[in-house]
Amino acid sequence: MINLTMIANEVKGNVAYLTIQSPPANALSRTLLKDLNNQLDRIEQENNVKAVVLKGEGRFFSAGADIKEFTGLQNTADYASLATNGQHVFSRMEQFSIPIIAAIHGAALGGGLELAMACHIRIVTANAKLGLPEVNLGIIPGFGGTQRLPRYVGASKAYEMILTGEPINGEQAAAWGLANSVVSEEALMSEAAKLAEKIAAKSKPAIQHIMHLVSVSKTEVFSKGEEEEANAFSQVFGNEDAKEGIQAFLEKRQANFKDK
Repeated sequence: MINLTMIANEVKGNVAYLTIQSPPANALSRTLLKDLNNQLDRIEQENNVKAVVLKGEGRFFSAGADIKEFTGLQNTADYASLATNGQHVFSRMEQFSIPIIAAIHGAALGGGLELAMACHIRIVTANAKLGLPEVNLGIIPGFGGTQRLPRYVGASKAYEMILTGEPINGEQAAAWGLANSVVSEEALMSEAAKLAEKIAAKSKPAIQHIMHLVSVSKTEVFSKGEEEEANAFSQVFGNEDAKEGIQAFLEKRQANFKDK
């Protein structure tokens, strides 16, 4: 097993198993995103891998971005850089030539759900919580969440999820099209492995052409939307309500927004 700080990589046959190891919540930090990108480099260099399974160690898949890192950001340029960095890693995942299966348990919230949505296939447990709760902190999703979620659940449900910040469970995620299938906690990894192995049994050139052709359906409108999201994220992040929301989260209290 190869460990690059926060992402473990274990290859079994033609399947690579990536495990997020950032307890207690597997929060997405800049270091974790860098490590994830490095693992994608490694997988590309190893010609034997034909499918990837991404999972989280411990209680969660990923409960969101590392909020503590937010307090170190100083200006609009920092906020925009945070958003575009996450967007670039997740766009790379979505356009990856090897299918990535997210095995989701516990929670995929905020950046964690944005990470899951960048994967090609999502398997969830029935009790998993999936959502984009950024609005509760006075901010908005910044890693492609406003652009990807409507593609899976439709605009109306995306508005509801993002504007309320309330999560849905695995059963709802599967019913709404956000997840491919819902399984028990005990069966999650065996089902993810079974699917990965089924894919990995196919011809690699065929797999790669299919991955490219399906991704062609993504238009430049999406890229424009991501650009607008990063700009809006940088503006919202610098306001008073965002500072209050983040501080309230860290202090484990209700935020007192002033609409500023």
